Amino acid sequence: MPKTTNPLLKKSGPSTNMILSIVVVVAALLVVGGILLYSAGQKDDASQGGNGAPDLSTVVAHPDSNKLSESPDGKVTVAEFLDFQCPACWQYYTGVTKQIEEEFAGRITFVNRHFPIAKAHPLAESAAKAAEAAGVQGKYKEMYHALYDDYSAWAVAPDGQNVSDDEARAEKVFDQHAQQIGLDVAKFKADQDSQQVADRIKKDQADAKTAGVEGTPSFFINGQKWEPTTDKGTTYADVVNQLRDKLNQELAK
Repeated sequence: MPKTTNPLLKKSGPSTNMILSIVVVVAALLVVGGILLYSAGQKDDASQGGNGAPDLSTVVAHPDSNKLSESPDGKVTVAEFLDFQCPACWQYYTGVTKQIEEEFAGRITFVNRHFPIAKAHPLAESAAKAAEAAGVQGKYKEMYHALYDDYSAWAVAPDGQNVSDDEARAEKVFDQHAQQIGLDVAKFKADQDSQQVADRIKKDQADAKTAGVEGTPSFFINGQKWEPTTDKGTTYADVVNQLRDKLNQELAK
């Protein structure tokens, strides 16, 4: 896929610019219903799946992976590698994946995998640990939604322009969400620091590297890399339509 000329269409990776304008993003979301995406990969040879593309089904999704939804027939599996503090992931959540999760609930299996990029997003691993610790008590999905729905409270610096590195503030927000979703908070805090949680995140990162993931968000549909077709005029509504069409095609097979 040719590289896009739109600077807003790049996914977050190790070289991500740390500047984030929440005010502009939110205003655009409200006015337009979705801003131009952070997508379109960082490489010309990024695969969209198809003939000759490797089947990575057993790498990108496992039976015990965290799931936002699950299909009884297991016909279509979407796996997303994400970084909770990544602005692109948050915008995708707001503009694309939350809608797809709701629309295809029970029809697809939607798997989440962690790929925190600490160099660019200093609180990403802590957020991943919070989500995994909630998952120990069966509440991964609830914490996933809480972290993204309350993104500005922990992920963005008080100036509204930069990603935050305030670990103490983030931990307070995570603890509040743990209480709100009905977790045993003491256990939640202990599990955040557990080897079990650390190992799960490391496994996700290792699988991401095996699958060739370099930035977030990265999506795989039935084991094949999927990226939307984008240009400088692409909006989240366009991406939702492309992803919906792709999922319906897979379901119809």
